[in-house]
Amino acid sequence: MDQRRIMDQKRRRKRGRRQSRRRRKRNLMLKIISFIILIIGIVAALLLWRRYGGTKEQADLDEYYGIENENQLAVIVDNEVLEPRGRIWDGKVYVEYSVIRDYINERFYWDPNENILLYVLPNDIVSTEVGSKDYSVSKQKNSEDYVILKAEGSTAYIALDFVKQYTGVDFEIYDDPGRVMIMTETGDVKTAQVKRKTQVRYQGGVKSPVLTEVEKKDKVRVLEDEGDWKKVRTEDGFIGYVKKSKLKKEETETITRDFTEPEYTSITRDHIINMAWCNVTNYDANGGILEMIAQTKGLNTISPTWFHVADTAGNIESIAGSDYVNYAHQAGIEVWAAIRDFDGGINSFEESYELLSHTSNRNNLINQLIAAALSSGIDGINVDFEKISTECGEHFIQFIRELSVKCRQNGLVLSVDNYVPQAYNQQYHRKEQGVFADYVIIMGYDEHYGGSLEAGSVASYNFVENGIAQTVEEVPANKVINGVPFFTRVWKETPKTDEELAAQAGTEEGEYPMKVESTAYSMGEAQYVAAQAGAEITWDDTAKQNFATWEADGSTYKVWLEDANSLQPRLQLMKDYGLAGTAAWRLGQETADIWDIILQYTN
Repeated sequence: MDQRRIMDQKRRRKRGRRQSRRRRKRNLMLKIISFIILIIGIVAALLLWRRYGGTKEQADLDEYYGIENENQLAVIVDNEVLEPRGRIWDGKVYVEYSVIRDYINERFYWDPNENILLYVLPNDIVSTEVGSKDYSVSKQKNSEDYVILKAEGSTAYIALDFVKQYTGVDFEIYDDPGRVMIMTETGDVKTAQVKRKTQVRYQGGVKSPVLTEVEKKDKVRVLEDEGDWKKVRTEDGFIGYVKKSKLKKEETETITRDFTEPEYTSITRDHIINMAWCNVTNYDANGGILEMIAQTKGLNTISPTWFHVADTAGNIESIAGSDYVNYAHQAGIEVWAAIRDFDGGINSFEESYELLSHTSNRNNLINQLIAAALSSGIDGINVDFEKISTECGEHFIQFIRELSVKCRQNGLVLSVDNYVPQAYNQQYHRKEQGVFADYVIIMGYDEHYGGSLEAGSVASYNFVENGIAQTVEEVPANKVINGVPFFTRVWKETPKTDEELAAQAGTEEGEYPMKVESTAYSMGEAQYVAAQAGAEITWDDTAKQNFATWEADGSTYKVWLEDANSLQPRLQLMKDYGLAGTAAWRLGQETADIWDIILQYTN
C-alpha cells in the first residue's frame, strides 16, 4: 500500500510538472502574441498619425508674403496678399503707386516723366511733387508733417495717410513679419468666431504648414467653403484655412467706413439729345451751316470737327467760327465742337501716348481747348480720340478727368466718343468716363469697316444692342448717347485664286475664301447704286436692314442699306434702354425722310 501511494504521488508530481510547463508555454505564447499585437497597434497608429495627424511645421512667413529683404513691407489688401510693395519711412507707411492705382483708388495718377502725383476732385486738382510735404488743391497750398510722395528710381511710393484723405480705407501695421493690412471693402461680409485655439494653415489639410494660430473667440473673415475646411482671413492679415469644426457663429456683418465720397456732378440737358457730327474740313466750309441745318428736323446739338491736335506738346489747330455758333444758336442748336487725335498733326498710337503721358502736354492741350471754346462761344467739347493703346489708357482717362474740371468750371458740356465695347478696347475706361464726363457716346457703327475680311452690315441690330447693353452696365443710361450711321458700305466679293489661297495659308486672311473690297456711300448714294444694278431689295430681319445683292464682272456685290427702316429699330433701342439721346455720323449723308423718324423718338 505504501509503495502504491508513493507511486501515485510521483505520478501526480510528474503531471503537475507537465501542466506547469504547459502553462508557462501558454503564458509565454500569450505574451509574445500580445507583444506582437502591441507592436502592430503602435505601427498602425504611427501610420494613421502620419497620414491623418496634423503637422506642427511652421510656414516660412517671409516666403508666404514674398519678402526678400528687411526693407520690404508685405501688403495685404482686403482678401488678397500682394507682392511686398510697401515701405516704412520715418514711422509712416508708404505703398507703391501701382498698388494704390490697381487695388485701392484708381484716381491717383503718377507722372514719372515730371515727378508729379495728381488726384482729380469734382472742381479741383490735387498735386504734389516727389520729396515734398506740401500739396496744392488747385491754387491753394497745404502741408503735412510727413513727405507725401517718395521715389526709388522710377517707382513712386505714396504715404497711406495721404491716400486715406481721399479714399474710404483703413489700415493697420503688424510685425514679424512687417506687413500692412489695408481694408477698403464695404457692405455685407461673412464672419465666424473661433471655438477654441487652433491653427490657420497655408492650405486645407492637416499636413499643410501652419501660418499662424487663432485664439478662442477670435473673429475671422470667411472667404470660401471648401468641404471640411474654410478659407479665412485673420484680422492681422493671414489668409489660410481653418477646420470647419473649429468655427462657430458664422454670420453676415455690414461694413461701413467713415468717409464721404465727393460728388462728381454733371452738366446735363432736360431734353433728349438729337445730335449730329458735322465734318468741317476747312474754315470756309463753316459757311454751309445754314443750308445743313435747314435740311434737319428736331436737331438740337451739332458737333463740328473743328479742333485737331497739332503736335505731341498739346498744341491745337482750330477752324472754329463764331458765325457758325451764332447761326446754330439762332436755330436753337447747341454746338459741342469735336477735338480729334487724328487727321491733324498727330495720327498714331505712339503719338497719342506721347501727348497724354506728360502732364505738361495735357495741361497745354486743355488750356488751349478751353480758350478756343470760350472765344468761339461754343456750348461743349466732344472728345474723339481713336488712337488710344492699352498702355495709354490710364493717361487718356486722366486727360478726361482733368478736362472735366475745366469744363465744369466754365459751364461747358463734356462728351466722349467710344467704340462699341469689345475686349480689346477696355482701356478707354468707360465706367470712369461715366463719372467725369457729362455724356458718353457710343459710335454704334463700323461693325464691318474698310479693312474687314468679310462683307457685312456697318451696324446690325444685335451689334448695336450689345453695344448699348454693355455700356449701360458701366455708365448710367441717362448719360449714354448712341451714335448711328448715315452711311453704309457696298461690298465687292471676288473668289480668291488657288495661288492666293496658298499664299495666305496659315494666316487670318487665308481663312476667308473671298477677296473683299468696299466703298463707303451716303444713304442716298447706296440706294442709287443698288437701283442702277437692278438689284432686288429684301428685308434682313436679323440685321433689321434692307439688303441687296447682285452679280457683275465675275464678282458678287452686297449692301446692307441704311435708311428710315434700319434707323427706326435703333431709335427704339434708345427708348427701351432709357438713353440720353442719339447722335449721327455725319450730317449731310442722310436722306430727308429720316428726320421725321428721328423727330418721333426725340421730340
